[in-house]
Amino acid sequence: MNNNPFTEFESNVRSYCRVFPTQFTSASGLYLYDTEGNKYLDFLAGAGTLNYGHNHPIMKSALVEYLVDDGILHSLDLYTTAKMEFINAFQSLVLKPLNFNYKLQFVGPTGANSVESALKLARKITGRNRIVAFTGAFHGMSLGALSVSAKEEFDGLLPGMEVTRYPYEGFTTGVELELLEQLIEEPSGIAKPAAFIVETTQCEGGLNVASNQWLQKLSSIARKHDILLIIDDIQVGCGRTGSFFSFTRAGIESDIICLSKSLSGIGLPMALMLLKPEIDQWSPGEHNGTFRGNNLAFVTARVALEEYWKDVYFSNHVKETGKFLGEKLLELKQQFPTIIEDVRGIGLVQGLRFFDKSMASLVSKKAFESKIIIETCGAYDEVLKFLPPLIISKDILTEAISTIQGILSQVDKTLVTS
Repeated sequence: MNNNPFTEFESNVRSYCRVFPTQFTSASGLYLYDTEGNKYLDFLAGAGTLNYGHNHPIMKSALVEYLVDDGILHSLDLYTTAKMEFINAFQSLVLKPLNFNYKLQFVGPTGANSVESALKLARKITGRNRIVAFTGAFHGMSLGALSVSAKEEFDGLLPGMEVTRYPYEGFTTGVELELLEQLIEEPSGIAKPAAFIVETTQCEGGLNVASNQWLQKLSSIARKHDILLIIDDIQVGCGRTGSFFSFTRAGIESDIICLSKSLSGIGLPMALMLLKPEIDQWSPGEHNGTFRGNNLAFVTARVALEEYWKDVYFSNHVKETGKFLGEKLLELKQQFPTIIEDVRGIGLVQGLRFFDKSMASLVSKKAFESKIIIETCGAYDEVLKFLPPLIISKDILTEAISTIQGILSQVDKTLVTS
């Protein structure tokens, strides 16, 4: 783009626009449209923020009606009708069916703020400063969240908080959670932690999926040793793996749950920390934020729950479509065994890991040329990450994978002749 104000005036920190270099003007359902009228299938989905697609008509209608009626937009933590209706919907449609008992803490409107709040509370409740985080983790871009993310340059960023990094399941052979428990129980030089913080599926880390058994063991160690369990469900919650919470497949609960991204349903900023009532020991205003009362997000979040979580239909759709996606990706692996190392992920967050670490970025670039927006993940960006809106059909998935298959065929021929 000539005379581009984005490249001229916007900070160098921008990233997605470098990978997908066009100017978008509108969006609907599964698709984005650019200023040239091109239509792109969106397998980025706002990095997991658009589980129900772009501009969902029912949510949008509720939003417009609320605005026309002069509904409150900003309220700090004042009581509002929009917040009350969301709380009631969340209790009746999400927590009550699971027999879960949590308090809702409305934090600043980002997932990172939910994580910061969780870390802060864990240290306050236990009086301990150590947090156990895991290899491959990503928890956000603020100071505390970065401190528990798997980047060595972020180690020790938050003064007064000690972080112990432990191998996530599958990171290396021969290291199991029993060793973690032994380090906690015996004089090892590692002080007893305040909390474990974990993603049940590490998206940015390369689609690493923890088994039910591993999660159950981690939960058991936490309970046995009076350590809080924090589950970061920011990207894989809100139905991404089939169930509303990603960890229910393991039959466990968590002391603290961090939610954001698709919580608002339509892409509006909103984050939430769920905490067990017995650890709700905050003093009034001890953790707050100017924008923790985004009433527009409360409206669309309520509608999303009422539209998709009043029965098991949507959950079953995600599980079935996720199974179908996995089968299709396995077919690609079988067709291209010298290119694709394995298939990673769960539900509707799955991907292809390539032997050549540069391959995923190449395929992503070729896919964009074919009007599919799909990103990469992993420590080396070696995984092509399929993250479509959850409303996607098997037919659309089949068409998209056929396009990826064609790209891989071209790449394979190039490799053979080179």
